[in-house]
Amino acid sequence: MPHTPSAETPDPAVMREQYRAAAFLETDLAAEPMDQFASWFKDAVAGGLHEPNAMVVSTATPDGRPSSRTVLLKAYDRRGFVFFTNYGSRKGREIEANPYAGILFPWHALGRQVVVTGTASRVGRAETAAYFRTRPHGSQLGAWASEQSSPVGSRAELLERYEDLAARYPAGEPVPVPPYWGGIRVVPETVEFWQGHENRLHDRLRYVAESGGWRVERLCP
Repeated sequence: MPHTPSAETPDPAVMREQYRAAAFLETDLAAEPMDQFASWFKDAVAGGLHEPNAMVVSTATPDGRPSSRTVLLKAYDRRGFVFFTNYGSRKGREIEANPYAGILFPWHALGRQVVVTGTASRVGRAETAAYFRTRPHGSQLGAWASEQSSPVGSRAELLERYEDLAARYPAGEPVPVPPYWGGIRVVPETVEFWQGHENRLHDRLRYVAESGGWRVERLCP
């Protein structure tokens, strides 16, 4: 039965934003998608966006059942986009079985999105260890305490695990990297830069990987 909006339950159908950015043209693009991403990421940081490195990562099972979640980008270069996770989590298991992923950077305050599709695989253990050492001590312990995506009896049980680890590895003591935890790199096959415009005539410019380089195409909004 359809829901009837009221003052207490606003109607999402009437919520509408008019974007009024300048036109985003092919001549504005960098030659490489990661250079263009670096430029827009700098704009997102300068614009004061909350957690501009937050990105929605989508994965799927081999039979095509998708799942999505927000994670934090921790590195990027021409090899791709890197985030870290428990390999036993749902996303870790899905990537192991079906090594593809989608990424969305939803920079709403700028009227922009970056949409990535590509292959996903684990980074090397040296790269994982180097990043793990930069994490706050509490986050290092949390990687051991949480069997990510698995059921837990209560929050108290989770906190008990954490406290046991805190006693074993007090502040200042090195925490080993969990063997089931590490980085995932998404190597882009397509990278789309979306700029919102009024009347829903948005600019969508997409890089597509080809042998030896990138082809740029414009998509209808």
